[in-house]
Amino acid sequence: MDGLDEYGLDLVRRRGADGRIPVRTLDRGASSSAAATEPTGYPGGPYDTSLLVKYEHHVARHIWFGEERGPKKELKVAGHGLKLNSRVPLALPPQMESWVSRSGLASLQRTSLNKIDTNLVSAFVERWHLETSSFHMPFGEMSITLDDVACLLHLPIRGIFWSPQDVTEELAVELAVDYLGVSQSQAQSHVRSCRGSYYKLEWLYDIFVHHRAASSWAYATRAYLLMLVGSTIFADKTFTLVEARYLLLFRDLDGCSGYSWGAAALVILYRYLGDASMYSCKQLGGYPTLLQCWIHEYFPTVGKRGENWNPAGNCGLPRAMRWSYRQGVLKVDDLRPILDELTPTDVIWRPFEDHRAWRAVCSIPTSGLYDGDGY
Repeated sequence: MDGLDEYGLDLVRRRGADGRIPVRTLDRGASSSAAATEPTGYPGGPYDTSLLVKYEHHVARHIWFGEERGPKKELKVAGHGLKLNSRVPLALPPQMESWVSRSGLASLQRTSLNKIDTNLVSAFVERWHLETSSFHMPFGEMSITLDDVACLLHLPIRGIFWSPQDVTEELAVELAVDYLGVSQSQAQSHVRSCRGSYYKLEWLYDIFVHHRAASSWAYATRAYLLMLVGSTIFADKTFTLVEARYLLLFRDLDGCSGYSWGAAALVILYRYLGDASMYSCKQLGGYPTLLQCWIHEYFPTVGKRGENWNPAGNCGLPRAMRWSYRQGVLKVDDLRPILDELTPTDVIWRPFEDHRAWRAVCSIPTSGLYDGDGY
């Protein structure tokens, strides 16, 4: 690409092997120091790379050169919605219901979409940048906020912000024995089969059923809540496991209501969005229902969705429950140019104004919640 700089000097931009475009003048009078300070950048991307320092590995850079993630352009995303429909009972025993209600997590029993539109989600992930924790849209940046989480999921956004500690396999076994009520041999065998400090979601469900039948309410509640968060806000990219360290959150069932579950959900989704924006990543962890319902609320013309009820008729349910999955016909290739053409008039900037009777505007600053490691 040739052109003139602000001084009228000819510019020639040549793409290097890594896709960068170094900018140099052809004027022989230009000083070497000036040339050294001239910016470099990427075609279709940033010319100033001082902020988006990982753009070299970003999926958008590779897409520009026709390089897709693989034969399937969309990410692998698991919503767990159908499994939760079969694992979450219509009513919990009163002894468990009290703990679950006070935990602040009860809404997660009903908020998950049955299926996820992987093409829609993947198209938005391609616009996420971990350095800014935002989607880079044609008209500016947008991000999912604590207020969005509070309205969509009805999770508490005030409270203790917990930083999970690392858990060894040996400690994962001890935690299962002490807080899930399983035998030492059973816990050892299970953790060994997970090849790390994890528990299988299906195993937790079986423990919940067993202890519920035996009226061991504390063990049953811990297994149930760990299965619930492992299938939603703490879901990882294995889609079948949950990290054992999250069991530490439920040691004291009377005290777990003090956590800012909404902040944790948002931080973990941010972390996985950052991972998934990289070209080498093929899966998206976190709670995809949160992302997809956020898209439905703010971008009414993008993608296909079913509507279970009109906001005006809402009786205080989490707004994520407004939406249901409808199979779309648009693929990632189709959605990319649609997102390219979006303008501010295509966005509903205040989608939750009719929800304020149940969730007031969040006034908590989000700075400082994300430290780069995801916690």
